[in-house]
Amino acid sequence: MPAPSLPLMTATVVTIALAFVGYLATYFNGVRLTQRQERLSRVNRQLSDFYGPLFALTETNNRVFKAFMEHTATRPDGRSPFAAGGEPPTDEELAEWRLWVTTVFLPTIRAMRDIVVTKADLLAEQQVPAVLLELSAHVSGYEIMEAQWARGDNTRHYSDVWFPAEELSLYARQAFAQLKEEQSSLLGRRRKQGNP
Repeated sequence: MPAPSLPLMTATVVTIALAFVGYLATYFNGVRLTQRQERLSRVNRQLSDFYGPLFALTETNNRVFKAFMEHTATRPDGRSPFAAGGEPPTDEELAEWRLWVTTVFLPTIRAMRDIVVTKADLLAEQQVPAVLLELSAHVSGYEIMEAQWARGDNTRHYSDVWFPAEELSLYARQAFAQLKEEQSSLLGRRRKQGNP
């Protein structure tokens, strides 16, 4: 039996090599697509379960607080009794504050805190950011006061931990925007400069 010819052997080796290269390319492309899909899934969960709701709640809280300050701007100088540097609020004004806190502000900031506590696995960072810890501590400060108010003790009106309104808004807005950008990129939809 004659030995196979050199051109036939070369063709066979080239065919096998191309098949192997094709298999590797298909395999690595599949791995890349799977990783991309998993990242897209996580980004979608981060947006829908953590950063989207947190952003919406911070924006809502800011707008409602602004409306409250405008609503209570009843002093002769046109300022709210809750603005810094003015006369302290009257008992009637403090009663109005307690009503707004218990029915509007506390439920909203509680919802923010609950997102942080129950969905911390969706954080973009390795550690819980300080602004979110401050939020949680602020809420706890108001929860104890709400209990005191419920039993008729109206001696305190503000949480011992200041609400990080500006820092929280900035954090939520930036994180939401970054994740939306990443989501668009993962979906293959790059936004053009200046177009939403």
